[in-house]
Amino acid sequence: MTKEVVGLSRIVVVGSLNMDLIMHTPRLPVLGETLLGGPFGDAYGGKGANQSVACARMGAEVVHIGRVGEDAYGGRLKEALRLEGVDVRGIYGTSQDPTGVAVITLVKGDNSIIVAPGANSRLLPEDLENSRNLLEGASMLLAQLEVPVSAVMAAFRMARKMGIATVLNPAPWTKLPEEIYSLVDVFVPNRIELAQASGSEDVASGAKRILERGVPSVVVTLGEEGAAYFTRESSGKVPSFPVSVVDTTGAGDTFTGALGVALSEEKPLEEAVRFACCAGALACEILGAQPSIPRRNEVEALLGRG
Repeated sequence: MTKEVVGLSRIVVVGSLNMDLIMHTPRLPVLGETLLGGPFGDAYGGKGANQSVACARMGAEVVHIGRVGEDAYGGRLKEALRLEGVDVRGIYGTSQDPTGVAVITLVKGDNSIIVAPGANSRLLPEDLENSRNLLEGASMLLAQLEVPVSAVMAAFRMARKMGIATVLNPAPWTKLPEEIYSLVDVFVPNRIELAQASGSEDVASGAKRILERGVPSVVVTLGEEGAAYFTRESSGKVPSFPVSVVDTTGAGDTFTGALGVALSEEKPLEEAVRFACCAGALACEILGAQPSIPRRNEVEALLGRG
């Protein structure tokens, strides 16, 4: 990361808010099959909201910018963030679409997810302009791709003008305008997203291609293998932490939020990635996205044992 971040003041997360509908099943059904599953439950989610909660639980002051429907799910999601200490003044309601929903199927601890974006697709560049005052004093801005790319671009352009460092988690993958790479300080894909972004299935060569587009740092999450990091000057790999896996939902978002906080605190990249790997591993021990996100003292305790 080439941009110096001075101190931890405020992290802005631009992204989705979803209600997660979670079903356990011994296997995935084939097309046309009805399969008995269970248990079933719901949990607060959305990649953006998950990352906001992760940042807050790691000790940051957090602002969330996004959209929900004017329905019961939207109210619950907004209140859940508020109770985490997140500033929710940048969460706008819309009557044009319902709140986003993610249907999550869990099979032996791993997951498949289908997202209905709903109100998330209504986040506009104008919403970012209307939230400009909420970015004042921020040290970092995080974004993902469950909201329109136009809104993410507006956020990153604004952050660049205001001297705010940026982190992009390109998930779920969608084709990006070339300009965005010049606005990103840290690019945080998983192995699949890196291949989609770079055109290479080899992690090292894929990361090199992203660096060549102007991104200073690339951090690739590798699941149970941990994470790899790359800059123009150095690279390395941090192993995962051994935990009892119950549900991997939200682990990547926890990693990204923890990474953003660690970098905001001026931790060296390798140390920040280790902190994030620890947080992401702990998030696999509990069912659900936001319920599983650990608090900072839990992360530091596991780091101390590692």
